Amino acid sequence: MSHPPLTNPLARGLKQVLSRFRRMLPLGLICLLLTLSSCGLPRIQAQERLFLPLTVEFLNESVLPSQEIQETPIGGLSAITYDRQTGKYYALSDDRGDFSPPRFYTLAIDIDGGNGDPFEIGSITVEDVTLLRDEAGETLAAGTVDPEGIALSPDRTLFISSEGVSSEAIAPFVDEFDLTTGQRIRALPIPDYMVADAPEPEQTLGVQNNLGFESLTLGGIGTGEPYRIFAATESALLQDVPWLEEQQAAASPESPVPLTTRLLHYVVVENRAQIVAEHLYPLDPPPSLLTMNHGLVELLALDGATAALRSAPGGYFLSLERSFGPDEGFGIKLFQMAIASATDISSLTYLQGEARDFKPVEKQLLLNLSHIEGFAPDNLEGMTFGPRLADGSQSLILVSDDNFYGSQVNQFVLLRLTAER
Repeated sequence: MSHPPLTNPLARGLKQVLSRFRRMLPLGLICLLLTLSSCGLPRIQAQERLFLPLTVEFLNESVLPSQEIQETPIGGLSAITYDRQTGKYYALSDDRGDFSPPRFYTLAIDIDGGNGDPFEIGSITVEDVTLLRDEAGETLAAGTVDPEGIALSPDRTLFISSEGVSSEAIAPFVDEFDLTTGQRIRALPIPDYMVADAPEPEQTLGVQNNLGFESLTLGGIGTGEPYRIFAATESALLQDVPWLEEQQAAASPESPVPLTTRLLHYVVVENRAQIVAEHLYPLDPPPSLLTMNHGLVELLALDGATAALRSAPGGYFLSLERSFGPDEGFGIKLFQMAIASATDISSLTYLQGEARDFKPVEKQLLLNLSHIEGFAPDNLEGMTFGPRLADGSQSLILVSDDNFYGSQVNQFVLLRLTAER
């Protein structure tokens, strides 16, 4: 999602929308104490049993200088995915066609600084660019797509999500593309209630403008079961806003109601994909009253996604939240997320209308990147597992969207993810 600080008209519009949620506080994660018998065992918090024992450590950052490849500017890197078979990365640009046709890049990232440090990003090389094309082989028309999420499938195809352009009633999508040619193979079903029913300002239904399918990940890879696709909106659907406002107005300080996004869960069987569930994802509160942009920007499934975490059960993810304000700059938080106990809301077009007790997904903060000494996060939006590090731990790579804006950069961040045995 493009957010040039203070100058982007979309950001200014979002400020008006998000101002209604400034008083919202985070969902209270209830920690229950397990009462044990008089055997003398220590008490264990229920929340500790819910989540996997993961830790994340910041290692290094690197900046890819502004440049071009095949007459296309490199920038707007809103998503990234790792190809374990080739060791390459595919990074998606969120350029709607303003600078070049919608596209993704093939990257080589050397995780070795060359100074004897095996935990450092060395060179980053852009090796190729692939234009996204429709079924007829034509490049996607400018202004009809807002690419934000990318994930490599077991079939060696790419799934790509678009926020759509709700201001013009252009639908969001989660589509499959050929890895080599960039040509669209098929479109996954999208619920009608997620598609704008009219251009602004007549719209009453669907994803809000520039707040659609920002996050995309695949799960269940390598497990022997049908793989899963998960796509989440960056913020609340337009029709969910009244319900959220009503719930917040009636909430007590002890039971706050957070701003929620929607998470779609697909299962893929024999080249057919269908939605099997939908959940609410609760956002942390904005850092300040002046925060302009605030939402869920990426998901990464833990199960089967990488050899180092192959034993992780299904239903666990990493989630990345991003905010921006004129005073605090970019705020980036990394969470662990679990969906097992979340309410399935896939049958509900509207959340409002009656008193409902929706249980959202559970999440646990792993790392606040804004609190790392000596490090200033840019507009980090993409996240992928990389190769194993020299000590056997799992690398995690984040990438920022520079918005093709002079004061921002294409920032790559290297993290180390470890799981206690």
